[in-house]
Amino acid sequence: MVALVQRVSEASVSIEGRQVGAIGPGLLILLGVHREDTDAELDWLVRKCSNLRIFPDDEGRMNRSVKDIEGEVLVVSQFTLYGNTSKGNRPSFIDSAPPAQAEPMYASFVSALSNVMGTPVATGEFGAMMDVHLVNDGPVTLWVERRA
Repeated sequence: MVALVQRVSEASVSIEGRQVGAIGPGLLILLGVHREDTDAELDWLVRKCSNLRIFPDDEGRMNRSVKDIEGEVLVVSQFTLYGNTSKGNRPSFIDSAPPAQAEPMYASFVSALSNVMGTPVATGEFGAMMDVHLVNDGPVTLWVERRA
């Protein structure tokens, strides 16, 4: 499981012109599920994302988490994060979990993150074509992954 984590001042996701999720200051997490992912990767990633100290403290140092600043989180599924571009020009998505496996993992990630945050987590819609709008604050963008 991989999370492309972006510190944002605002972010939203729309489907066919209809906004389905929006946040103010916090994290936009683009989430990819690997075909070999288990609950261990999910639990680790939830803890890591919620505790990443990437927000400035009073001295301007990245020393606060999204929980510390009482920020919001928007999670958007993105199977293309596991696209392999090592051969040819067309990405291979063989490492991405199939939808029947990825969708429940995505839902579990959102639920677990919401529990840790103590507030609802905004989302896109799994499998939909979405327009994601964001204002990347910093910019701060991190690739967060742990392969077991």
